[in-house]
Amino acid sequence: MSSVGTLWTTNVQTSGKRIKAAAALGGLTLGEPASYKHYEDNKKPEFLAKFASGKIPAFEGSDGFTLFEGMAIARYVCALAPNAGLLGNTPHEAAKVDQWISYLETEVLAVIRPITAMLNHYRPYHKPADQANRELLPRPLKVLNDHLATRTYLVGERITLADLTVGSVMVVAYENVIDKKTRDSYPHLFRLYETIREHPLLKEIWGPTEYIDAPKQYVPPAKPAKEEKPKAPKAEKAPKAAKKKEVEEEDEDDDAPPPEPKAKHPLDELPKSNFSLEDWKRAYSNKETRGADGALEWFYQNFDAEGFSVWRVDFKYPEELTLTFMSNNQIGGFFTATDRLEGARKYLFGSVGVLGEPNNSLISGVFILRGQDHKAVVDCAPDWESYDFKKLDYAGADKEFFEAALAWDLEIDGKKWQDGKNV
Repeated sequence: MSSVGTLWTTNVQTSGKRIKAAAALGGLTLGEPASYKHYEDNKKPEFLAKFASGKIPAFEGSDGFTLFEGMAIARYVCALAPNAGLLGNTPHEAAKVDQWISYLETEVLAVIRPITAMLNHYRPYHKPADQANRELLPRPLKVLNDHLATRTYLVGERITLADLTVGSVMVVAYENVIDKKTRDSYPHLFRLYETIREHPLLKEIWGPTEYIDAPKQYVPPAKPAKEEKPKAPKAEKAPKAAKKKEVEEEDEDDDAPPPEPKAKHPLDELPKSNFSLEDWKRAYSNKETRGADGALEWFYQNFDAEGFSVWRVDFKYPEELTLTFMSNNQIGGFFTATDRLEGARKYLFGSVGVLGEPNNSLISGVFILRGQDHKAVVDCAPDWESYDFKKLDYAGADKEFFEAALAWDLEIDGKKWQDGKNV
């Protein structure tokens, strides 16, 4: 059979494997590019001309039709083989397929990804965030397991794209967080996973699963060994004539204009403080947030209220927020912009989160800033004016809010903390 198109992906990309699995069950053939090196070829003009995002998976049909984003490609490939029923056979089934795909991606994958990112050093490790995400996992696993207790597949009597999504999502969980004891607690979900992964047409596509006996835990990266600087050779005494020439050259250099000194940040002019943000960040990362000898106790013992201030931050336009993981990405973008534009990370610490549920959420949290004016720190971020800032009485009237934002258990108007980021 001739190829329906070319798929750009990598051997480890689970969303790419889901597309290949859909094609295999649909009896379709997908071609591969003659050569592809990720992080290089996807930045080239010819790739971006077809796929503006520069992301993979990416697909070009034999008719020249192009797509990026894994789910869009997977659905399109399924639609090319309607008799396979991968998108459901009725409008009701099609809606259920979409429901379970969305549930797996927003309730399971969105929880697992931050954990694996921290375990693999893709983002700074934050123990409360790790624990909070692990605690979110049992509920969706139970929902999936209970649904499958009386069903072979998630929807209908045949494999659908929803089941393939179990294969692509749960592998991340089974290889990083879910140990044997937990797997055994959700036997119906595990049974479906093995059914999908061991299917004769799909086994080679998925590859083996490296199950774990115990949940993976964070291990700090090894510090690089210090390289010994080679000793400078002993300077030989130069003859007098040469010395005179050297002086002349130095005189000539004096005529050149001196390099322009680097402008100091206004916050560097503040009186020296005994409170170290770096020490605080280490205490926050390594200690439990609450309780005896916790991070909060360390903060109250060491904080300098004259040299630093504490602020509540709220996104002004919660009605614009949709999926919670997208809102969390927005927080990350705000933090990244703040750090990139002026190196402001050395002047601030932030704990900001998404509270609520998809299409009914808000963004709120706290900043600990150098000085008493928040604008001096955050106005380097392009979207800082999209947030409201209010100075907190962190040890008095606002203590409960302050501590809850740091502990990631903040609740506002019935909306509970779902996910967050620190800077």
